[in-house]
Amino acid sequence: GEEQPAAAKEGRSAKVSVSADSSEEDLDNIIDEICNDSSFTKTPLKLKSNSASLTPERNSVAVQAHGKKCCPVYLGGSLSPSGIGTNISKRTCDQLRCTACDFRVSLFNDYIWDQSCDYLFFRNNMPELSKLRAKMIKKKGARAYACQCSWRSIDELTDLQTEQQLRWVCGKHGE
Repeated sequence: GEEQPAAAKEGRSAKVSVSADSSEEDLDNIIDEICNDSSFTKTPLKLKSNSASLTPERNSVAVQAHGKKCCPVYLGGSLSPSGIGTNISKRTCDQLRCTACDFRVSLFNDYIWDQSCDYLFFRNNMPELSKLRAKMIKKKGARAYACQCSWRSIDELTDLQTEQQLRWVCGKHGE
């Protein structure tokens, strides 16, 4: 008996051969076969909704797909919806991570950072909310972002690429 590849056992075509004389039509047929194959299941979308006030931001309803990243990454005020950001669905990323200090970026709705904040304040006090409150100012519609080495107060939707000095990236959206 011959051992069948796993794809053939599941009823999918297991033959993909590309030779020097194969035509574009053969490739198109293979691509169509893969795209139309019903045995490939798409990742189910999950609804994620949590409420918070002065805790790291997670208070908007957003459709989340496991393991997805924002592209581009957006920052925004508390009125901006959060979730997986795309060019079409402009949502603020709530899974930011700093590549400079390797810390998760904390988000605080309806607050901004006092102008007296400096590097040592965040280095010594992140992520302890009780210590951070000393330099937080209440401002409706704003959102305060911070890691151990950088911080921002944002009022409106902003593409992270315009903030060149920030080394924040989307840390993937999970369940």
